[in-house]
Amino acid sequence: VPHQANKRIIDATARRMGVGEDKVMLNIQRYGNTTNATIPLCLWEWENQLNKGDNIILAAFGGGFTWGSIYLKWAYDSNK
Repeated sequence: VPHQANKRIIDATARRMGVGEDKVMLNIQRYGNTTNATIPLCLWEWENQLNKGDNIILAAFGGGFTWGSIYLKWAYDSNK
């Protein structure tokens, strides 16, 4: 789940990580850059497609070359 600031950057990052487009959660085309809400909003929209135990990387980027990321496993079954 990348920070939804710029689709070009999201695509380039996914390519460098070897992650296919089908694995990248996007909603920038619907909302644009919602700043600090991009990752939680994207998770909320996609939660019905997640299953308990799915591996997720949350990655955010900011001005001045700041960034942060976390790797986690989805803790509950969203489809139930």
